[in-house]
Amino acid sequence: MSSLTGRREARERAVHLLYEAGQRNADADALLAEQVLDPDPFTVEVIRGVLGAGDELDALIGRYAKGWDIGRMPSLDLIVMRIATFELQHQRDTPTAVILNEAVELANTYGTDDSGRFVNGVLAAIAEVVRSPGDAPS
Repeated sequence: MSSLTGRREARERAVHLLYEAGQRNADADALLAEQVLDPDPFTVEVIRGVLGAGDELDALIGRYAKGWDIGRMPSLDLIVMRIATFELQHQRDTPTAVILNEAVELANTYGTDDSGRFVNGVLAAIAEVVRSPGDAPS
């Protein structure tokens, strides 16, 4: 399995687990400890990072989601944007285009008809701020 396929699956599992965490108000360690199959290390890193920096991520997303309040966003769109924003900030080895493309694919899979466009617009604006053009390989 290639690392891109592995990361794609890890992101998808992170979406599911973060959704579950939100529904149950569970913290990262409790959620991860309950898993029958241990999540991929990247999934664990993303979950801990997103849950640990939730307020910071939401503030950044809220700043660039023009006309949208975080509390009114579809939960799966918000989860996808949290994951991608965390990656943009902390996964410098992953190209910006890969992070954005994966987020749009997840939004199109789990969100509404407009989710992909919305997620892409917000994340592109965030990427311009948190990454310089030379930050990650393209």
